[in-house]
Amino acid sequence: MSASKRDELVQKALASFYKGGFHAIGMDRLAKETGVSKTAIYKHFRTKEDLILATLRLRDEQFRNWLRRRIEALASDPEDQLLAIFDALGEWFEEPGYRSCMFIKASSEYQDNSHPIHATAAEHKRLLAIYFADIARKTNASDPESLARQLLIIKEGAIVLAHLHDHRDVTADARALAKTAIDHALDG
Repeated sequence: MSASKRDELVQKALASFYKGGFHAIGMDRLAKETGVSKTAIYKHFRTKEDLILATLRLRDEQFRNWLRRRIEALASDPEDQLLAIFDALGEWFEEPGYRSCMFIKASSEYQDNSHPIHATAAEHKRLLAIYFADIARKTNASDPESLARQLLIIKEGAIVLAHLHDHRDVTADARALAKTAIDHALDG
């Protein structure tokens, strides 16, 4: 399998895992959904977990790049960029295939903190917090790291609730909570 075929497999596996979950998607079903034989899959990935890790790395790169681009397109002022996090999320929630967060799912299905899949999910969230803190520093927030953690908590809650309830209400409420946290951090 060429590198482009391997990349195509990872992309298709990502879609399957995102839609169906990690444990629920067995190798037979994955082969069927991706159009790649199990033999070919195992030539590039020793285990299903290795393939899951590859899909998580791809999703991390895709999501963080998308979020950064959307935030920068929606706002130029750092304070407005922090609020734009939630505007971008609202756009994501509108997508027809939206099914919550792949990393939340991964950490739920692989709950042992030392498991590589759990650790990869945690790393994704850590990198988002660093990005939020970088923006918060530009606002002269009293404690940019704390503000970043608060925004991450609001973001994570919004992602879960947007999958369960009316995403428009969730987006508006999350944005309002974020505004309160930002205002508090700038007043402090």
